[in-house]
Amino acid sequence: MKYRRLGHSGLLVSELALGSWVTYGNQVDESAAIEALSTARDVGVNFFDNAEVYAGGKSETIMGNAIKHLGWERESYIISTKFYWGIAEGPNRKNTLNRKYLHHAIDGSLQRLQLDYIDLVFCHRHDPHTPIEETVWAMHDMIQQGKALYWGTSEWSAVEIVEAWHIADRHHLHKPVMEQSQYNLFHRQRVEQEYARLYDDLGLGLTTWSPLASGVLTGKYSNGIPTGSRSTLPGYAWLQETVTNPNRIAATERLRPICDELGCTLSQLAIAWCASNPKVSSVITGASHTAQVVENMGAIDLIPRLNAEVLQRINNAVGTVEVTPLK
Repeated sequence: MKYRRLGHSGLLVSELALGSWVTYGNQVDESAAIEALSTARDVGVNFFDNAEVYAGGKSETIMGNAIKHLGWERESYIISTKFYWGIAEGPNRKNTLNRKYLHHAIDGSLQRLQLDYIDLVFCHRHDPHTPIEETVWAMHDMIQQGKALYWGTSEWSAVEIVEAWHIADRHHLHKPVMEQSQYNLFHRQRVEQEYARLYDDLGLGLTTWSPLASGVLTGKYSNGIPTGSRSTLPGYAWLQETVTNPNRIAATERLRPICDELGCTLSQLAIAWCASNPKVSSVITGASHTAQVVENMGAIDLIPRLNAEVLQRINNAVGTVEVTPLK
């Protein structure tokens, strides 16, 4: 495992991370989480991603219990969470980034994760109803209080990130350090074009999600939707249109000859491709069982083998696929 700086910060994150979206609290219980976290840790993963909203808070609880069971030294790993959607009904409790919500949200996550502080805190979406300045001050205060170390955004536009950064700069506040965006062979515009100037101008770091395009790039949807896949889970039926997109499936099948030559799986190729982008600090992978963790982490050895020629062949195989981005 290699480690990369999170943008222009001094924090080193593993080039591959393990996240809990969909799986923890839905497909993964505490014992399975312990096995998955331990397996990832054994190959050098130091970054583990979560969010308040995942499984209505259960994901944070499971991860917190699992890490406590494993007894890791706190300074040896990095935990992230994300705020916006909320997990309770009522005004100031969901779909907001106002000061009151953020004040309570961080305390809830700390309790569920059983931590004194969270390394990375993301604003999970932009809130059009709260002034960005209010959110920037609230995130600054969160860091000043020692409850978080770094803050950033997730799926914000470049314009919104720049506005937040300049507000923080103007008032000498803690600036947003990182963005968490969807990035895979079928979804590239934001990372490669929209944010292009922000990496150098603002020192933006990237922790990217959905490297397998919700499983399409594993090839498992080539013959229909298999039983037990994430798109069959309650609340995730909206994924079915995405994972059965015929253009995506055809593009995935065109990658198989490249995998055969490299001696890797489709999943490993897709993950390594994301990590081959030097602007990406860490690629967040997911797994519902330990075997998937092992397979995904096999991408580590593939990353340096993706030279310019191989990358061009991958791009040619995928071509331009019109897709609807995940939310």
